[in-house]
Formats: sequence, structure tokens, C-alpha cells
Amino acid sequence: MSMAFRLRAGDQGPVQQSPVTCGSACLTVARMLVNPQFAHWIVTGEGARGDAPEGATETERFAAYERVVMKRTNGLYAGGHRLNLPWPRRLGTPPWGAKKELEFGAARRSTTYEVEVLRSATRTARRAAHQRLVEVVGDGEPALLYVGNAILPRHVVLVLPGDGDRVLDVYDPGTGLVSPLDQDTFAARRLRLSGWDVPWIAVQPDGLRRVQAFGFATGMSSAPRTSGISASA
Repeated sequence: MSMAFRLRAGDQGPVQQSPVTCGSACLTVARMLVNPQFAHWIVTGEGARGDAPEGATETERFAAYERVVMKRTNGLYAGGHRLNLPWPRRLGTPPWGAKKELEFGAARRSTTYEVEVLRSATRTARRAAHQRLVEVVGDGEPALLYVGNAILPRHVVLVLPGDGDRVLDVYDPGTGLVSPLDQDTFAARRLRLSGWDVPWIAVQPDGLRRVQAFGFATGMSSAPRTSGISASA
């Protein structure tokens, strides 16, 4: 029986296996968090998978699946053979490809995602964006956060629900470390995640879950939106 994979502040998770696979590493860890059988394969090698090369060690299997994920997120066809806008792999994981990967098994089935641009948000709006992340990941669903400097997004991290007084944790694939992500740090652009401070883009659950009824997909609210992102002047 496969045990659930968990990450909490202070834990050491996997480290990205190439300079451009921070997004792929986050998406692989996200899949491990919601799919115990997949996590068991990464950790032990037990349970053959047809969508990834064999690997003799946990690190080799993680690296192999990073490559599988990047092929999907950056290719013409994403998971589920859905049409996707291709993106050069040397530039990392595009948000739209990450969104499709999250909806293709890197989050719980039927969870839908949205892309929120945060770079031009005011401090007040960044506080609201942090609160929104608290709401939408509180049910155990992961989110991605693109971070960088004032000019460009340069890195991707995974946002997770925290424990107790810590409302959010963040997994940094550059180091493998999991640390708290508090609202003041987020709003002040002092993230210090692999050297990057500025929140640029969030790929997060949209608070809706698709429900199949009589052959039609309908939406059912699970985390109502309380605020939006306002641009600074």
C-alpha cells in the first residue's frame, strides 16, 4: 500500500535536475503530493510506468519525469493531447503549459486552474493575492508561483497549504527546501527564493471544480473569489 507523500516547512524535497526545469520539478512534486502511487514509484522504483524512462535511483527517476513533464508543457500537445502553444525549453516552463499539466493529474481530478499576473499589482493587491492563494490551496491543491526580479520572471516555486499558524508553505526546487510563505513577505516583494524576490505570476486553482452531469461539464464553486488584482499606476 502506497503512503501519502507530504511536504511541510523545514522538510527537504527533491532538487531540480537541470537549470531550466524548476517548473517541471514543481509539477512533478505536485503530482507526487496528489498521487501516492506515483510518489511511491519515484521514491522506490516500484510500479512500472509507461510514460517515463526507467531510473535506477530516486534522483534518476525524478529527473526522467522532469523531462516528460517539460515535453508536455512546452510542446504542441499538452497532457491529454490538448493543443498547446509551444515554448522553447531553454526558457523554462510557460504558465499556460503548467496550467494544463496541473489539470492533467498534477492536481486532483476535475480541479481547474487560472493564471494570475501579479507583477504590476499594488502592495494592497499583493496582500489580496496572497489571501486568495490561502483560500484556493487550503483544500490541499498545489499552486505555482513564478518569481524573479523587477525585469523578468526567473524561477518557479510550488505553493502548498501550511500547518497551524502558517497558512502557506513554499517548496523551492532550486534548493529542495520548504519554508513558510507569509503575507508581509509576499506583499513587500522580499521572497528570497533562490535569490529572487518579486512575485510575477500565480498558476492557481480557480475555486471551481468540473462536475459531470448528463454528459455536460458544469462548475461548482468551492472557494469564492473575494478580491481581484489591481494594477499600480
